[in-house]
Amino acid sequence: MHIQGMMEESYVIKCINKIKEDKMMGKKLKLIIFLVLILTISLGVFNVIKHNDVFYTFRPSIKVETLVCTNDLDSDGINDQKDILEGAREEIKNHTRYKSEYYSGGYPPEGEGVCTDVIWRAFQNAGYSLKNNMDKDIILNVNDYPRIDKIDSNIDFRRVRNQLVFLKKYMTNLTTDIVPYDIDILKEWQGGDIVVLAHPYHIAIISDKRRKDGIPYIIHNSYDFPREEDKLIIWSRKDMIIGHFRFKNVEIK
Repeated sequence: MHIQGMMEESYVIKCINKIKEDKMMGKKLKLIIFLVLILTISLGVFNVIKHNDVFYTFRPSIKVETLVCTNDLDSDGINDQKDILEGAREEIKNHTRYKSEYYSGGYPPEGEGVCTDVIWRAFQNAGYSLKNNMDKDIILNVNDYPRIDKIDSNIDFRRVRNQLVFLKKYMTNLTTDIVPYDIDILKEWQGGDIVVLAHPYHIAIISDKRRKDGIPYIIHNSYDFPREEDKLIIWSRKDMIIGHFRFKNVEIK
């Protein structure tokens, strides 16, 4: 009887220990599930904030064709699109400080500028004077430029809405649609292109760097210094994009 009692007591202890172990395993499992859930939600929030796509991390990468530009305005052995892109990247290298001022002669000093200065400097790197051509067109067709009340060659070429008018008139007009993973649409967005926004007005150069979904980065100067950033999809979803252009050598006579 004594032995039997001891065996029963041992069995009860084992059962109690097993129950405790099961409870501990259940707690561990719940903790693991909770941590995985928190990690998944955090990753989703990060994807939305960073990429505007909750499932971005889990999607495949695509390759978008680079269209070859055959024009070389300044005969430096580098095509115009690449020249413009390199000119925009020089603004990043130069660490140009964002400063909105009025300058006699029109051009800000090296090391200062705003978003529109990225554009004329990038064009200049391809051998094209945006200021000279805009000045001529404004004199000939000032009514095309609703932003201008009185012609002022020191500032007119540096205003976004004036650049927009000129680009619409003389450069190649392209799609303003942005669709992730749509190769046919995305290949229309090439490094060296120009994108114009409204609300507020802003202008930038398209980069040749792309996200995994094919959407290109942009190069711009909007607050402190020029940057290469992932902004295009956000601008698109806020309906801010009002123009997309590709350089074409048009000299105003």
